[in-house]
Order: sequence, then structure tokens, then C-alpha cells
Amino acid sequence: MRILRSLGPAVPRAGLREALRAGLGVLAALAGLSLVPLLAPQELRQVSWLLPPFGATALLLFAVPSSPLAQPWSALVGNMLAALIGVAATHLPLDPGLRVALAVGLAVVAMILARAVHPPAGAVAMMTALAPEPVRQLGVWVVLMPVGLGTLALVALAAGYARLTGRHYPARQFEAPNPHRTADAAPPERLGLTEDELTGILTRTRQALNLGVEDLARLVGAAELQAATHRTGPMTAAEIMSRDLITVQPETPLTEVAALFRRHRFTSLPVVGAEGRFLGVIFQIHLILRAQADATRADRGFAAAARRLMDPKRAPGVLAADLMAVAIPRVSPQTPIAALLPMMADGRVDAVPVLQGQAITGIVTRTDLIAALARQTLREG
Repeated sequence: MRILRSLGPAVPRAGLREALRAGLGVLAALAGLSLVPLLAPQELRQVSWLLPPFGATALLLFAVPSSPLAQPWSALVGNMLAALIGVAATHLPLDPGLRVALAVGLAVVAMILARAVHPPAGAVAMMTALAPEPVRQLGVWVVLMPVGLGTLALVALAAGYARLTGRHYPARQFEAPNPHRTADAAPPERLGLTEDELTGILTRTRQALNLGVEDLARLVGAAELQAATHRTGPMTAAEIMSRDLITVQPETPLTEVAALFRRHRFTSLPVVGAEGRFLGVIFQIHLILRAQADATRADRGFAAAARRLMDPKRAPGVLAADLMAVAIPRVSPQTPIAALLPMMADGRVDAVPVLQGQAITGIVTRTDLIAALARQTLREG
């Protein structure tokens, strides 16, 4: 039974949305690459830009963009090294089968030594070694075009597509700037482990080709955060949320929003429509960023821009709807507070609305969550 289980899928189940995101990205990238001959100069139109290995390269870049095997250095250097070795192999007086085996084997050695392992590059070496006559005619140009330029185009398309679809490509580096652009690691990733220590873990467990250092840091941090949720008990959002809400409407002037922030000392205000229907949240930081942007555009001081923004006579057209955030996490009253921890841990939001259907019934702030965790700790003590 254990043997049969080991033959099953080794990756977690992915949703239809993620599958379509990856598939559409590959489709668009390869379709775009197929149009290159139509736009290229006459002398380049005879070159085949849709190389078979590019299908595998596109799969890695769009479906598993965080993999070390899919990063720009691995893809570009790996494919070009393999092409160069394949070109060299075509000049050897060997049996075709032996020539292909030698080209692929040497390509693997070269990629590992260059820290540029990219599985589709094995097919690049095989493809070039299998076509000695046309490859010898083109020579090293095969390495640059279409292999090099084609791979570079796929990498550029993958980076743009990732940004459009909310992914990260190339993968974030270890100790990259956090969302606040300070030197501290993001809160979930403050492990107390150095990059060398994490690299040592990957090397000892022979996972260096499967996982990047930054990914390992994020996974360890996520695991620690998940473990912490086991100690929060059965409390739900309904038990800790603020219920007596101060809300604004989309057409509420920004001057009134600012006055509510000052009066109640809140850092966030829900925006609601008819019958309490939740529309979004306006955070205090949004006012600061708006004033900062106005100061930059008008080449005036920040304080002057802020005063102008809060003056109903000078800024009558600025409304809550102009600044509210819509794409934020939201939960139901029955959501366990364990699920709220990762939502607020990265610092992107400091309040999560609690919805019953489309209507807002409460809001959980970071202060509410800290107070609940403190009470839980006191009970356990």
C-alpha cells in the first residue's frame, strides 16, 4: 500500500484558477514568440523561434516561477550552455546516439558547475546534437539566436505576466526589502537564521536544486506562524471583533473622513453602501500617501499639501471612494482567529472586515488580535 501511495501525485492540489493562470501565460508567451518571424528582418525570418524545448521552459517559468530551476540565470545560461555544447558535439566523428548522449551529459555537468540547472536545456543539447548539418552551417549563431534571444524573450514575458497576475518572478531574494522598504525582514520571515545557515540546510538535505533560500525562509516562517495558531484555541472573529462601527459612505468628503480619524483615533474606516453593504476600507495611511503625491505633483511642502487636501473649499471633489482599498482580506464571524494571524502578520493590512453575507457586522483590528492573544496567554499561564 505504501508503494502504491508513493506512485501518486507528489505536489499539492492546485485550483482551476491557478491552472488557467499558468496555461494562459504559456499560451500567450509561445504565441508571441511565434510572431517574431513576422516582425523580424528578412534574414531572420528563416530561423525557427518555436524550439521544442521552449515548451518546457515556458512551463517552468509560468507554472513554477519560484523554482530555482526557472530563474532567469538558470533558464538563459542553462539553455545557452547546452546549445554551445551541442554545437561542439556536432563536430565530433561519433555515432549519432553517442554524440547525443555525450552532449546531454556534458551539458548537465556544465549547468551544475555554472549553477544554472534548467531541465529543458537537456533537450536543447539533444536537439542541436541531432541536427549536425544545419547546426554546423549556423555555428555559434544557434547559441545566440534563436536559443539565447528566445529564452530571453520568454523570461521577459514571464516577468511581466507575473506582475500582472500578482506573482513574483524572478523569485524574491533572501533578505530582499520588505513591504515597508526597511532592512528588516518581513515579520513572518524573521527566523534568526542567516542565509549561509539556510543554504547549509538545503545542501545537507540535497534540496539545493529544488528550493531557493528565500523560499525556504518563507516556508519555515509560515510553518512557525501556523504552529502558533494551534495555541489560539477555538476563538472566532465574532468573539474579538469591534461591533460598534464608525463607517463612511463612498461619497463622504475626505475632510469628513479626516475629522473621524482625528476624533476616534482610528487607523481604518469601513466604507459601506446601501443596507450596510461592505464596499472597502479607507486606511489612514491613504490620506498621508495622497497628500504626499499632491505635494510632489505641485512641488509644494507636505504640510501645505495636507492642509489643502483637508480644506473642503479647496478640495471639494476628493471622496472616500477615491482612496478606499477594495482588494483586502475579509472573513466571516465564524472564522477562527488562527486564520487572521497570517492576514495581518506581513503588515499589509491592520484591519480585516467581518462580513455576514454582503453586510459588514464588525472589524478585527491588529489591536483586537493582540489583546485576544494576550488574554489567551494569561489564561494558559
